[in-house]
Amino acid sequence: MTTATKDSKAHAAITTLMQRYIDGGVSGRVEDERPLFAENATIVGHLGPDFISGPIQIFFDWLEENGGSANLTHEVVSIDVADTIATARIECYDWLGHRFTDMFTLLKTDGEWKIISKVFHLHG
Repeated sequence: MTTATKDSKAHAAITTLMQRYIDGGVSGRVEDERPLFAENATIVGHLGPDFISGPIQIFFDWLEENGGSANLTHEVVSIDVADTIATARIECYDWLGHRFTDMFTLLKTDGEWKIISKVFHLHG
């Protein structure tokens, strides 16, 4: 795991945020995920042959339709922090039988980190 700064407080907060994201995937509850994302957050990626791009509500709808994934695990691969902005990359294993790589951009506003965008890759 790498960081651009030695801001351990930011690193810990983002690691916690990523854990909460995974916990929401396990629970399948949109109300667990929604507070992690900025109101105008976006999502982009390929889900099989379908190109997904738009508001994060697309992810919330998918989660509501598919439910939780009790066997979901993850690894935080990297966190890169520059003052009030950051990126995080996680590998998700067994999300409803699939493996995803998720990359997030984050922004710290009012003392709290929020996900601004989620870009994902579904592994074949």
